[in-house]
Amino acid sequence: MNEKQAEIMRNNQGFVAALDQSGGSTPKALAAYGIPKKRYDSEEEMFDLVHSMRKRIISSPAFTSKHILATILFEQTMDRTIEDLYTGDFLWEKKGIVPILKVDKGLAEEAKGVQLMKPITDLDSKLDRAVQRNMFGTKMRSVIKNANLDGIRTIVEQQFEYGKKIIDAGLVPILEPEIDIKSPDKAESEDLMKAEILRHLDHLSENEVLMFKLSIPDKDGFYNDLIEHPVVMRVVALSGGYSRQEAVHLLKRNPGLIASFSRALVEGLHVHQSEEEFNAMLKSSIEEIYNASIT
Repeated sequence: MNEKQAEIMRNNQGFVAALDQSGGSTPKALAAYGIPKKRYDSEEEMFDLVHSMRKRIISSPAFTSKHILATILFEQTMDRTIEDLYTGDFLWEKKGIVPILKVDKGLAEEAKGVQLMKPITDLDSKLDRAVQRNMFGTKMRSVIKNANLDGIRTIVEQQFEYGKKIIDAGLVPILEPEIDIKSPDKAESEDLMKAEILRHLDHLSENEVLMFKLSIPDKDGFYNDLIEHPVVMRVVALSGGYSRQEAVHLLKRNPGLIASFSRALVEGLHVHQSEEEFNAMLKSSIEEIYNASIT
């Protein structure tokens, strides 16, 4: 673990930028940016275009460590460059922003009210490459749809099982058992999930440090006991389909919980904006999310 980066993640004010759309979510991200599917003919072209979008965001003068603690990257983004540096190295060396890698391989089919992660069959090699590319930590997402105790117990177990392997590799995992914001029993799911998380946390040693990325809870301050837990470095919130305005409003009601927004961060950015327009929009978004994260 890079101790300087760990100090930033533990104590600095700011939020985590999520620029980790993978193959399934990239077309939607590009469409929102003004690039429809008809503009590219292959997956390779699609990933070239999304890297150009991410490069434009990361290179912007608005994208700085004054407001942003860390950035979550898709694997292909980690392996690409910005100004002749690997993206993670550019973030850390030029911006002072901590790089984190998304490691999951997408979601399995729904069962027992949840979607587990597909098996991460190449986790060991992926972690080796993450260390080589100077990543600080990782992130992996699964989804809870309903308050099914068996399903939630399984999803938390899977997150911790992979999380321990990631810790053993010298990286800090972000566990993301997202709860669908449209779930009819979201609050009950939150109760069940938190109880399972706390049960697992009680079996970790003081050196087994991790983070969480969670949906903004229905009850204000609900995750305070996770935020204050000695082995939890940080708890960050996903926007989960909320607009930026909605997500920021809800986040402000949860002191100690900071943003890790994706769609809400890039909302309003467009490929045809001038650099001045693009940077002004990004600056406004970043400041709004930052202010909600430090409330």
